[in-house]
Amino acid sequence: MLRIGCHLSSSKGFLHMGKEAVKIGANTFQFFTRNPRGSRAKEIDPEDVRKFLEFAKEHDICQILAHAPYTLNPCSKDAKTREFAWMTMEDDLKRMEYVPGNCYNFHPGSHVGQGAQEGIRMISEMLNRILKEEQHTTVLLETMAGKGTEVGRSFEELAQILDRVELKSHMGVCLDTCHVYDAGYDLAGELDQVLEEFDQVIGLERLKAIHMNDSKNPFASHKDRHEKIGEGSLGLETFEGMVNHPKLKGIPIYLETPNELEGYAREILLLRNMEK
Repeated sequence: MLRIGCHLSSSKGFLHMGKEAVKIGANTFQFFTRNPRGSRAKEIDPEDVRKFLEFAKEHDICQILAHAPYTLNPCSKDAKTREFAWMTMEDDLKRMEYVPGNCYNFHPGSHVGQGAQEGIRMISEMLNRILKEEQHTTVLLETMAGKGTEVGRSFEELAQILDRVELKSHMGVCLDTCHVYDAGYDLAGELDQVLEEFDQVIGLERLKAIHMNDSKNPFASHKDRHEKIGEGSLGLETFEGMVNHPKLKGIPIYLETPNELEGYAREILLLRNMEK
């Protein structure tokens, strides 16, 4: 059975997100650890967590995905900006221990003219600083579209970060379909070849999550604008191919399409009906 969900607001706590997920036919979900454009994090309520874990067990909700704020840039030119990213992510990983065994996803950042290699060095340095052997959360690097000076625009750049991380067992990758298509990986026309390249460069065992989004822009545009499933340049056939691809079976899918809950419910049903 497809493991699929969408992005939900965390403002009312874990239990509320769990109930919203079940309401729209999901069996997992993604959420921001704090304000996606800021730094404040809502205090975690242990009782809410306890009730959520019970609810999740009853409704077969597993591997939820936390998403770091968009504003974090661990490879900024500015030392204070880098330090802020490190402190925020370190705090997020401590908070994730309330719901152990899940994943935490982040955008690698932008090197802002320093060069990709310097960005890769800084990102891996941060990860070696904040990852702890005893943690129960897998940290995921997200594939990026390659706009501006983004790091992570290619499988090779992500692989170089992973190679430099000491606690490799705590790391993985989240593949964003809009991002990789916009970056120049033809999921629509060459899905098998793209997955083979991912396996050769990074290793499919590192693929822990999929952001399933259509793209408003054409192939290799480096724009990063998400579209509803089947309404963009990737098209329905691409997603049907991914949902049924043997190499992607069991990997959780998270929708980040421009939708409200009703729209997400329709897309979840659409993708479930594609499963063979």
